[in-house]
Amino acid sequence: MKIKSTLIMLMVCLHYVPLMAQSFRAPAYPLISHDTYFSIWSTSDKLTDSPTKHWTGTDQSLTGLIKVDGVTYRFMGAEDKNYVDVVPASNAANYNFQYIESKPAYGWERPDFNDKSWKAGAAPFGDNKLSDKTYWKSDDIWARRTFYLKDLNFKKLYLKINHDDNIQVYLNGEKIYNKSGWLTKFAWFEIGADVVKKLKAGKNVLAMHCSNTAGGSHLDVGLSTDPPEAKRKNPIYVAVQKSVDMNATQTIYNFAAGKVDLTLTFTSPLLLKELNLLSRPVSYIAYKVKSSDGKAHQVQVYFGASTDIAVNDASQAVTTKKYTTNTLSILKAGTVEQPVLQKKGDDLRIDWGYMYVAVPKNYGSSQYITSAGDAMDSFSEKIAISNTKGDRHLVLNTTIPLGSVTSEPKEQFIMLGYDDVYAIQYFNHNLRPWWKLDASKTIEGEMAAAARDYKSIIQKCMAFNNSMERDAVKAGGVNYAKLCVLGYRQSIAAHKLVKSPQGDILFLSKENFSNGCINTVDVTYPSAPLYLTYNPKLMEGMLNGIFYFSESGKYNKPFAAHDLGTYPLANGEVYGEGMPVEESGNMLILTAAICKAEGSAAYAKKHWKTLTTWAEYLNKSGFDPENQLCTDDFAGHLARNANLSVKAIIALGSYALLAEQLGDKATAARYRANVKQMVPKWMKLADAGDHYALTFDNKNSWSEKYNMVWDKVLGLNLFPKTVYQKEIKYYLAHQNTYGLPLDSRKTYSKSDWVLWSAGLADNQEDFKALTDPILKYAQETPSRVPMSDLHETTTGKMVGMQARSVVGGYFMKILETKFAN
Repeated sequence: MKIKSTLIMLMVCLHYVPLMAQSFRAPAYPLISHDTYFSIWSTSDKLTDSPTKHWTGTDQSLTGLIKVDGVTYRFMGAEDKNYVDVVPASNAANYNFQYIESKPAYGWERPDFNDKSWKAGAAPFGDNKLSDKTYWKSDDIWARRTFYLKDLNFKKLYLKINHDDNIQVYLNGEKIYNKSGWLTKFAWFEIGADVVKKLKAGKNVLAMHCSNTAGGSHLDVGLSTDPPEAKRKNPIYVAVQKSVDMNATQTIYNFAAGKVDLTLTFTSPLLLKELNLLSRPVSYIAYKVKSSDGKAHQVQVYFGASTDIAVNDASQAVTTKKYTTNTLSILKAGTVEQPVLQKKGDDLRIDWGYMYVAVPKNYGSSQYITSAGDAMDSFSEKIAISNTKGDRHLVLNTTIPLGSVTSEPKEQFIMLGYDDVYAIQYFNHNLRPWWKLDASKTIEGEMAAAARDYKSIIQKCMAFNNSMERDAVKAGGVNYAKLCVLGYRQSIAAHKLVKSPQGDILFLSKENFSNGCINTVDVTYPSAPLYLTYNPKLMEGMLNGIFYFSESGKYNKPFAAHDLGTYPLANGEVYGEGMPVEESGNMLILTAAICKAEGSAAYAKKHWKTLTTWAEYLNKSGFDPENQLCTDDFAGHLARNANLSVKAIIALGSYALLAEQLGDKATAARYRANVKQMVPKWMKLADAGDHYALTFDNKNSWSEKYNMVWDKVLGLNLFPKTVYQKEIKYYLAHQNTYGLPLDSRKTYSKSDWVLWSAGLADNQEDFKALTDPILKYAQETPSRVPMSDLHETTTGKMVGMQARSVVGGYFMKILETKFAN
């Protein structure tokens, strides 16, 4: 029987079929996934329908063309929408506003208004003292920009604007733009033809009223038009996308381009057990081409990568270089300024270090640099390639001749890499990325190794893809496995792997699309199951910085810190009030989980004094929490939070378990006794008949008790199974189309918590009933962004939060299965 079982498993491995069939639709598809700065996605069903983007939504264009017997087809990226400045904004030319910060007289927006008494200031206006030329922090500003025109022959005219916050814009007294809210980068809005007709040869005026309602402030405007239409002799057709598949480490597209079939595979080899490979910032873009009609065809492929990948803002000047090594042909680009670790915050792209496009030298490729407007035509039209003028919005171009292609496939690959030089500032020490711990390591060396080991790395990736999906199917079924595939690369790419000056591994998250905090404990907590399952040392790396913050004396409160700063600067907590019960409970539970995963309490022993301080705090203040925030801080403060109380109880049970493992039987007995008294008290206080309440004092409320899953996963068995069963029954009766709401206050949901709550189910039918609506949300949401973990259960729209690491929480069912074996 054992031999037969082995043979069956071998057959499954050899004949593995990817779960993500071509009918599957993801909210967005990961293409390049390494860290929060090097993270490029496709946000459309077809790879040709939109430009590829950074997870923040800013275009970071990757373009792909294939030429078959002289006919060109586009299979990746959309053609750039370019604009020509008519009235340049500050990123292209210096200009001044006239402005006032108190309400002006009637008619201030008209072109003939007398603004001589207003102050003059250079654009842009705002509160960033490093980049804004005129400081503005008051509640309101009224500004006028006078400009002069000679040529009025515009087919279309666009307002080019970046503002923070609410604004009204007038052109020669006519309102052309009105928005409540803000932008984070320049955007273009078409101006109505009736207004354009009123422009004058000579003097014209843009007038603006901008209100600063919260947070930062900013104002910068200009006018643009369309460039002259390109006269393309050879049309570029769109290849037919036949399918898109995903697995843990790859996104795979299949196309028909004339008489050839093309398979395009993006591989980011994020193998959690191989830290050197995990941290290497190099992805593969592989092209496999074969004839579809049995005949031979002449084929070339083209890859273009925008230098916008290496800038925070497209207005930043870049420098480029073309060179070769012994084995590679390389293109390189980065900003001229190189402001290493000088920016912090959420909606940011990296603007230091350098991007690289590399191919094996023996491919006979051609590499060159063009403007964005000339990039595709350089391949399709065979235009002459000369020294590129300009230093912004360029393209690194590579063409590879595949020669004669028959029904026997030909495969070549290109590598896209990024050397950030320094990755993180950790308590005022600038840290290099993990792959660069050895100062002799270079990005050229890493790319050479990546090229040399291409086949073996792809084999490792495929083996892991298959293994992970089998784990997921076994634990929760095929649909659950699809959610795990969606979560894998997204979660990892929201972290950065470095080593502390003390020699500890650090795996630091960024709180994406939130407040940009680094190493937020209540982001680590939901992310944890993925890393506990596949490499608990990385889980240690997610806790080490928080332990160090307390144990170094830099943080002296009796509860755990919320964060270590604002990414990428980990210099100390910035959140303010913190989350005392939340974060202390998280740290205790996750330490117990690490020790269970590693089969040793050594990690807890190393930090026992700190863990004891936090346990004492929870023993005193955790059971019936005061009015405070928990991880669901977007829902506001809450007192007597029953789910937060569950966390405290399980955290204290975890501490008792660790004390037992460390031989401190007296402490273990004392804390276990306390917990045993807390559980029936909790059941009485939270009991609301057919469910348990959101708060102890409101029996007309309810909430997901997602924290309770750790009682089951860690084998603590503190709560009776009847509590699980009562909650699951209630959850099943209160779902909406796209899942179970977080609680009775709103209809939005957190998908990671739904998968944890579903883990309380004692059968696959109930687990599937709770988790299938989350897959339905992923497949049907109109919000085309990297998976949002906060969505509306009635419409499937994101409410906030995208591209976050917390989707690592989808792996909770796999972790439960692992710990149970």
